[in-house]
Amino acid sequence: MELALAAGAGDAEATCRIVTRFSAQARDREIEKLERSTSRFLALRVFVDGAKATLSTNEFAPEAMREFVREAVAMAAHVAPDPLAGLPDEVLAPSGEDLEIFAEDVEARDPEAKIDDALLLERTAREFDPRIVNSRGSRAADSSASTALANSRGFRASYRSTTVSRGSSPIAADGTRKRIASYGTSARGYAGLESVASIARTAAQRAVESIGARKPDSMRCPVIFERDVASALLGDLFNSVSARNVAIGNSFLVGKIGERIGSELVTIRDDGRLPGGLGTSPFDAEGIPSQRTLVFERGVLRSYLFDTYYGRKLGARSTGNSAGDGIGPNNFYLEPGTASLEELIASTAHGVLVLDTIGFATEYVSGTYSRGARGFLIEAGALSAPLDEFTIAGNIATILSGIDAVGNDLRFDAAVVSPSFRVAEMTVSGN
Repeated sequence: MELALAAGAGDAEATCRIVTRFSAQARDREIEKLERSTSRFLALRVFVDGAKATLSTNEFAPEAMREFVREAVAMAAHVAPDPLAGLPDEVLAPSGEDLEIFAEDVEARDPEAKIDDALLLERTAREFDPRIVNSRGSRAADSSASTALANSRGFRASYRSTTVSRGSSPIAADGTRKRIASYGTSARGYAGLESVASIARTAAQRAVESIGARKPDSMRCPVIFERDVASALLGDLFNSVSARNVAIGNSFLVGKIGERIGSELVTIRDDGRLPGGLGTSPFDAEGIPSQRTLVFERGVLRSYLFDTYYGRKLGARSTGNSAGDGIGPNNFYLEPGTASLEELIASTAHGVLVLDTIGFATEYVSGTYSRGARGFLIEAGALSAPLDEFTIAGNIATILSGIDAVGNDLRFDAAVVSPSFRVAEMTVSGN
């Protein structure tokens, strides 16, 4: 920052991130991919007479740093001034509370034990059923990061964080066809991670249970979104509440603050202070302290999510959602209900359980939603037959308003998560 100000910048912000990663992937009985690395990354934002330039480097030598800063400041001369661009107006210190985002057991765990995790995942999934004949691999990975941010307005802060994950993708033989399933989980530390045996069995069971899957008849019926699929839908909704999309009219929620969009069961929060959450941090990419934002309250839209720039553009304060290159989620989630997934199924006379979606087809201006899907037919409150090659379609607003039951299986293993939920009626396109 001192170099940037000396070179002519009016304001400057520097972010440094150092990450140590370990990853092991097994296939059959061997490790096919092994990685251990440490990366260093420095990003610099400079503001010169209302013009902003951003540059990054991983070269930290003194002379290289001086050239890097000179180049960043020179770039601003080629950028049109923007009166909304600039650092946050307020300098607020993070609260200092322990957010439980750094786990000592990540760096303490022996690398051989991590490799054994990948091998055991693969072996357990392959031994689950003789119809499991191959896999796309089983993975065990972790990372430990240090992040520091400082700006010319006086902000100075840093934090450490860890992430661990395990997953498996077995393949079951179904005549001449292959049925692929995947299941995995993530957490801040190994103590909070689902066991190897549980992950492998769940992945293998999903592959085996999909044997004999058929295309259903086209129909209108209740649709249950299993939690992972529900989380993907919530990701689409996040894009619609992002102030960046709202500001350019690329959202069906433009001008809808205070209006009822979802059912009474739809309360959605973005919580950057959730202890142990994978989206938790003491401050965002601009140094704004993380906070808790009520986005939907019992179906009513209460807030968009902002960084500093789009807060200024739309006349609002930042909600602490700057991701550096845009607006990102902290822990964006639908509040859970009280019923298990099994109870949601049991209370559905006729419908479809969706376990996986394929492709991407969401139109944010209108909220139109369409996905290829795999799952199960539900008859008389029980799973009756595996389904494949069908499409679920609707409108995100209609889906939210049609939610008539929410599960209790919420798990904070990503920045955007959801419990399972049921939509009273959707279009299922098949035969």
